[in-house]
Amino acid sequence: MTAAPPRVLTVAGSDSGGGAGIQADLKTMLALGVHGMSVITAVTAQNSLGVQGAWELPVEAVRAQYRSVVDDIGVQAVKTGMLASAELAGAVAELIAGTDAPAVVDPVGVSKHGDALLAASALRTVRTRLLPVATLATPNLDEVAQLTGVRVRTEEQMREAAEAVLAFGPKWVLIKGGHLTGDAGGKGGNQAEGEDQAVDLLTDGAEEHWLRAPRYDNRHTHGTGCTLASAIASHLAKGDSVPEAVAAAKEYVTGAIAAGFALGGGIGPVDHGWALRGSRAG
Repeated sequence: MTAAPPRVLTVAGSDSGGGAGIQADLKTMLALGVHGMSVITAVTAQNSLGVQGAWELPVEAVRAQYRSVVDDIGVQAVKTGMLASAELAGAVAELIAGTDAPAVVDPVGVSKHGDALLAASALRTVRTRLLPVATLATPNLDEVAQLTGVRVRTEEQMREAAEAVLAFGPKWVLIKGGHLTGDAGGKGGNQAEGEDQAVDLLTDGAEEHWLRAPRYDNRHTHGTGCTLASAIASHLAKGDSVPEAVAAAKEYVTGAIAAGFALGGGIGPVDHGWALRGSRAG
C-alpha cells in the first residue's frame, strides 16, 4: 500500500473559470505532489472577463467542511483565500487557531479584474483575528494598502509595509511586489541594471529575504496569488522552512506565469501544469 502524501487544506472560494480560487489551489497541490483538500467558502460566477456574481456559504457549512476533513484525515498545512465576510473570516480564524499545522493566509481583497472579494466590514476581522493566527501572510501591494493604509511605490517602502502587516501578528509576511514597475527601486537587494524583475520581500521582523525573478511580458496571470500561497503551503507540508517554502514556490509560480495562456476574451490563467511537462513558455 502506498503511503499518503502530505495533506494540504485550502479554505477559499470557487472560481468557475478554473484559473484562481479552489481550482487553482488544488491544481497547484497536485503539481507539487501533495494531497489537496478543500473547504469552499463562496461560489463565484467568474470567467476571463471578471466576476459576474458571488454567493458566500453559511458559516455552519464552512465549519462543517473543515471539521470533517481535519478530524478524520488531518492536515500538514492550511491555506486561506477568499473569505468574503467578517463572519466567515472570524470562523476560519477560530478553526485555524485550533489546528496544529502552519497556516498561509492570502488576504484576498480584490480580484485580478478589480472586483471586490472581501466586504469592507471584514477587514477588521482579518486584521484582529485572522492575521494573528497566520504562520505567513502573503498580501500584494493593493491588499497591503487595504489592510494597513501603506501605499508602496518603491522597494524600500516594502519594508515599511512588512512592518505594518507584522504588527497584526503573523509570524512571517511576504510582501508581493509584482505590481511595482521594474525601475521602482532596487535599494532592498541586488538588481541587475536594466533588468525588469518581480521582487518580493519575506521577513519575520528579524531576518529579511529578497526574492527576485524575471518579469514576463504575459498578461495571462489570473490566479497568481492563489497559486503562490498554495505552493508555499504545499512546501510547508513537506517539511520545508518558511524561507525554503517561499523560495521554491516563487520558482514554481514564475514558471506558471511564463507559461500562462489565453482563455476566453480577457485575462487567461497561469499554467499550473507547466512543471509536470518539464518546460516553461517564453
